[in-house]
Amino acid sequence: MGNLLYIVAIVLLILWALGFFVYSLGAVIHILLILAIISILVRIIQTGKIIK
Repeated sequence: MGNLLYIVAIVLLILWALGFFVYSLGAVIHILLILAIISILVRIIQTGKIIK
């Protein structure tokens, strides 16, 4: 389950980067970034560890 959150966060960050630098999608890009940050924070809070 923990690895899944990291995968989701990485995918969202990649989509954000693509959208930010290549496409002009407006607020959707920033929502993807916020979702990626939230998923990383949830992982950190759940485990109490940053990265092994």
